[in-house]
Amino acid sequence: ASGGGRERHGLWGRIAFRCGRIGILLRSSRALCRRFFQDLCTVSELKAMEQRMEVAMLLDQGLIYSDILERTGASSATISRVNRCLHYGADGYQAVIPRLKERQE
Repeated sequence: ASGGGRERHGLWGRIAFRCGRIGILLRSSRALCRRFFQDLCTVSELKAMEQRMEVAMLLDQGLIYSDILERTGASSATISRVNRCLHYGADGYQAVIPRLKERQE
């Protein structure tokens, strides 16, 4: 059982290291970031990430599930998962949402 925990920790450690390296590369330009994610992800994955970010923004604004579902087409499972991440996750959404709000203003 403890081996699985080490494997997960090792995986997240490798992901964090790679994210750091990717972050340094992507700071150079928005176009590079776009090309990188187009190569890394399928169109479906990109659309799913876009939808989750939209759901997070709407939850942050205080909208209820039914309104978010109507606006985004996201399933209640997706809305619930994003909501759980907003409240109990690793604060990734919490770090990004204020930056996105600044850019929208």
